[in-house]
Amino acid sequence: MKGKEDERTKVREIMVKDVAYVTVPGTREELMELYKKRSISGVPVVKEGKVVGIVTRQDLLRNPNEAQIALLMTRNPIKISPEATIEEAARVILSHGIRRLPVVEGEKLVGIVTVADFLREIAQWENKEHIGDYIRDKTLALWEEMPLSVAARIMELARVKAVPVLNSELELAGLITERDLINAAVIEEGMGSSDLSLGSDEDEWTWDGMRNIMTLYYSVSKIRLPDKLVKEVMVKELVTTTRNFGVSECARKMSEGRFDQLPVISARGKLTGMLIDRDLLRVLL
Repeated sequence: MKGKEDERTKVREIMVKDVAYVTVPGTREELMELYKKRSISGVPVVKEGKVVGIVTRQDLLRNPNEAQIALLMTRNPIKISPEATIEEAARVILSHGIRRLPVVEGEKLVGIVTVADFLREIAQWENKEHIGDYIRDKTLALWEEMPLSVAARIMELARVKAVPVLNSELELAGLITERDLINAAVIEEGMGSSDLSLGSDEDEWTWDGMRNIMTLYYSVSKIRLPDKLVKEVMVKELVTTTRNFGVSECARKMSEGRFDQLPVISARGKLTGMLIDRDLLRVLL
């Protein structure tokens, strides 16, 4: 059950129109300055008035020695029209596993729409459908007594940015994120640094005022994590949900708290899964 006539809602109604972007040719320094100035983590790349790529903070961290935006960006990004419905846009995002779509009119960049924009829309509905059908079948969890370096490697292999943490009683004890790892990292000789946003991979266009700018470090080698346990760096005060919560209610929790995922617990407080923001877009389909 949908909370409104969403099939009539157009992308232009939820997109952000004040789009930060970069052009090619351009350099890493220009991009980092824009990220710092606008407190964002990903932008479209424009050449001769056309959108030719997307470049994110992760692209910078993955390619620390590359200076040219043209070689850092993901080429030929998927785009969408402002007259497309949000259902059509959600289908594109879900089918391609992406988080943002440049919005173009003809060939002109007129906006951008992200997962968080959809969440804000869903949060305004009164969709009381339980979230049980939107929780993924498999959930990765870590033990609070696990060495931080092992936890980081598991997260890297699983390609996740945040993982729930259990204690010896199998209770949900916290959440460890990419941000916690970076904050705990020991900076070794030969590493460079740049001021980049530490938020989840979203944009100022979706989470206004969310970002706290701090120094991220990068190198051809990995940052070194200290000899600490997960419990020493994890987030302990969590916002959670249960399977009985409604779709719109959870969307509101995510929007208000600026979360991209929520731990799902049982009536006894046991972890049963994770609700990922992008999965809630399936309500549109």
